[in-house]
Amino acid sequence: MNLIELERSLRQLRLGGMAAVLETRLHQAQAEPMAPLDLILNNMVRSHQPERFNPKINRSLVFELATGAFIGRREDALFLGPGGTGKSHLAQAIGQAAIQQGYRVFYRETHILLEELAEAVLDGTRKQYLEAITTVPLLIIDDFGMRKLPQTAAEDLLEIIMRRYERASTLLTSNRPVEDWGKLLGDAAAVGAMLDRLLHHGHLLKCGPRSWRTKTATIAG
Repeated sequence: MNLIELERSLRQLRLGGMAAVLETRLHQAQAEPMAPLDLILNNMVRSHQPERFNPKINRSLVFELATGAFIGRREDALFLGPGGTGKSHLAQAIGQAAIQQGYRVFYRETHILLEELAEAVLDGTRKQYLEAITTVPLLIIDDFGMRKLPQTAAEDLLEIIMRRYERASTLLTSNRPVEDWGKLLGDAAAVGAMLDRLLHHGHLLKCGPRSWRTKTATIAG
């Protein structure tokens, strides 16, 4: 992937700021011993407002995810924490690192993803749309719980996650603890099935207070 293609991919990921400094950062990567993906993530961590960034975040896990190895293993990731704790910034940085390593990445905020799927139903292209988001190596579903979702959200999200399970990697971020998801989607059974698949081969990153918990004790934060 050349510089122009990489910049285009970053803008599609809504990382225009990083695209603007990409050439400078790549030159810096050649001049410094730090790996390019380390430079990318350090830049994202430093650029996020320090007073709001959670110092207890598991940065070793973030850097492990940024290697892209989890994509090769078709594993998933779940980022949980209140607004302003860096979930979206880190998810986008991992997406950027994945693009740099040659992976295709599809990024959408949750409500946009579901709106596009609803539009695909109306114009008769639902099958093609699902195929596109099922086969992309890394799907980033951002800000789950930030906006009111349609009545079909539980069914649609479960279908997407089930289609991708053990076939491709999904990274989902949410500002709501998983205990609230059943009420949020109105379907506790669907939520249970979603979490079973996301966390079976998944990585959990807690970006909020220690009081945030999941019921999956085997996943280390």
